[in-house]
Amino acid sequence: MKTLKYTIVALLVFVAFQSCNSDKKSKGNITEVYQCPMQCEGDKTYNGKGSCPICKMDLALVEKNSKLGEDDSVSEESIFNLTSTWHNEEGEAFQLKDLKGKTLVMVMIYTSCKAACPRLVADMRNIESQIPDEKIKNMQFIMVSIDPETDTPEKLKAFAKENFMDDAHWTFLQGTESGVREFANVLSVKYKEISPIDFSHSNIISVFNPQGELKHQQEGLGVDNKETIASIMEVTP
Repeated sequence: MKTLKYTIVALLVFVAFQSCNSDKKSKGNITEVYQCPMQCEGDKTYNGKGSCPICKMDLALVEKNSKLGEDDSVSEESIFNLTSTWHNEEGEAFQLKDLKGKTLVMVMIYTSCKAACPRLVADMRNIESQIPDEKIKNMQFIMVSIDPETDTPEKLKAFAKENFMDDAHWTFLQGTESGVREFANVLSVKYKEISPIDFSHSNIISVFNPQGELKHQQEGLGVDNKETIASIMEVTP
């Protein structure tokens, strides 16, 4: 009888330890979060299927990424601290913090560019093509114009259609001159107008985690993007 008692105690300690670990993991960027439907343990969550150690009911799937949506706090390194207003290709106004909760892959281009930008567009599409569908739904590919005066929402929308980049996970942004300059400084992107229709600029693709923190940058044209893909896979729920 004592042996059985000690075995049960040891088992309960093991389950409690595993539960604590699961609870810690649930606060990260995971795809699925589970919770006891009776909330026997309050708001405690788990990152996998199982049963409640108290009532023994099957854990229920909580809405994906709900933790990100509930927590409005961001770190000092997050781009969601920027307060500039932008317009997308549909003419809708929003701020960068409205993109919170998804992995962001960003690049700065301008639609009238005939040299580097088409290569950057191709690099972005190449990256997108290597991401599994279950990850794509938790991502947003952002094309930020460095020529906001010329690149109106209407022009950006036409450019998106011409380049087959009009799916929901693609977003084109037009900002103000000051907003674009501020954002370029954050990305360490340098650009300069060399004629009314031409700019020189850095060729950098940046990866941000769902909290808006910069995790990786790919510099150059047509470069090996294995590290970029790996970074995306690591931070995307």
